[in-house]
Amino acid sequence: MYDMDLLDHTDTVNEQLARYGVKFGIYKNNTFKEQLFPFDAIPRIIEKSEFDYLERGLKQRVKALNLFLKDIYHEKKIIRDKVVPEEFIYASSGYLAQCEGIMPSKGVYSHISGIDLVQSKDRDWYILEDNLRVPSGASYPMIARNFCRRSSPKTFQDYSIADNRDYANLLRKTMDDVNVGGLIVLLTPGRYNAAYFEHSYLAEKTGVQLVNGQELIVENDHLYFVNYDGRKEKVGAVYRRISDEYLDPMNFLPESVIGIPHIFDVYRKGNVALMNAPGNGVADDKGIYYFVPKMIKYYLNEEPILKNAPTYLPFYEEDMKYVLENFDNLVLKDVAEAGGYGVVFGNTMTKQQKADFIELLKREPRRFIAQEVIDFLDIDIMEGDEIVPRKADLRAFVLSGEDTVVWKSGLTRFSRNPDSFIVNSSQGGGFKDTWVLSR
Repeated sequence: MYDMDLLDHTDTVNEQLARYGVKFGIYKNNTFKEQLFPFDAIPRIIEKSEFDYLERGLKQRVKALNLFLKDIYHEKKIIRDKVVPEEFIYASSGYLAQCEGIMPSKGVYSHISGIDLVQSKDRDWYILEDNLRVPSGASYPMIARNFCRRSSPKTFQDYSIADNRDYANLLRKTMDDVNVGGLIVLLTPGRYNAAYFEHSYLAEKTGVQLVNGQELIVENDHLYFVNYDGRKEKVGAVYRRISDEYLDPMNFLPESVIGIPHIFDVYRKGNVALMNAPGNGVADDKGIYYFVPKMIKYYLNEEPILKNAPTYLPFYEEDMKYVLENFDNLVLKDVAEAGGYGVVFGNTMTKQQKADFIELLKREPRRFIAQEVIDFLDIDIMEGDEIVPRKADLRAFVLSGEDTVVWKSGLTRFSRNPDSFIVNSSQGGGFKDTWVLSR
């Protein structure tokens, strides 16, 4: 049963999204191209009891991941106890030796966690990926819900839907919780970043200053925002939307022109909070993903509430044997890739491609994970005047400050290709609103 009044306004909502510049950017062949993120008005609906279950599992997972990050950069108990092999830590592209011994404000590493889930046809939920560096996407369901409310107010009177307009307040509270004293800013790489719309939208909604690297300077071990008239104001927290390696040319990539020289030194001394903390990539490495259920047991002494997709590490001899014997039934992922790239399905390769890939796999076993192909639950989308089933995932947003909270909404992305499991916007996917029922 669909709300036809809302569906009748699909084009109106998409027109509004276009008018407001709700786009994402893609770099391809050294060219930057912006495109609209197509919106589908049939919502994904999650019952209250089901979301309560997801909420418990997501809080548990993010708490364990934060404890893991604290441990890895300090005592390293989980390595000494041989729960996670040290090769998986120090060989990870996300591990930063510069972060050793640094304790971020309030001991929180991942303030904004984007956890990707899929629901299988048997209705079980599986975690596909943890995103703890600079997860994006919350702005799209925020603004889409706003336009849907304007276009079809009756829909939101007739259904008991949790109001998702509180994300900005939750995010601002998280910022305030870790602020060490001073102005809060959102640091963007600039207009040509893929997620620039989101940067400007979240800055506006949270009431913080949107800045680029040229507007921030370090003086006397503190960070300052330099106003248009030359006045300086001390900064206490930075919600940074640039990658670790570009953050500070004095401590990371020297060729970075979008970072702030010595900002990492200010952070090291505890004089500014960085959200998310540098070095988080060691915890969302796809190879580390395999160990998260073990982390939950290790740090929390609890059984994991949410399941990982069945995963194999070719790093282990037994798993390599399984992968080679079942290659055609598995999906292989490069641990360093993101955005749907570096994902290959065994059954789509030619004989030569398969032989070449297996040779690479044997040569670099730490570089890949293999997973069983989960048969996603199809959800309905509108294609022209027709309702058709497509694969979809859900990015849930978990915010950690004084408390850990799960936003009662999320980004549902779907594939517009009937034969594809890849839902990422960069791969041509669309998005829809996620209704969490309030009763």
